[in-house]
Amino acid sequence: MKVNTGLPAHDLNAVGAAAKAVEEGGFSGVSTQENRQDAFLPLAVAATHTETLELRTNIAIAFSRSPMVAANLGWDIQRASAGRFTLGIGSQVKGHDASPGPYCIRTQ
Repeated sequence: MKVNTGLPAHDLNAVGAAAKAVEEGGFSGVSTQENRQDAFLPLAVAATHTETLELRTNIAIAFSRSPMVAANLGWDIQRASAGRFTLGIGSQVKGHDASPGPYCIRTQ
């Protein structure tokens, strides 16, 4: 059975040590979500402090950033983690769409 947990995304300075402790504690992986902080940055830090921990975004909002930016972020974390990254994206609902960019699709 795989067991995942979260990271202290609110404090990037604490992510490295926290990720290492999670890995040493026997967890399979960590995940982040995009609610108050960016979902990618903590995983990038965790990738450089761990060796076996699976890294994934639970929800990275798809329509608020360009597809190229999301692809580059995912690629960089995948490379830094030696293949341990999984990208989980979510569609953006109208209530979260405060400042639509050129890649935002509005539906009624």
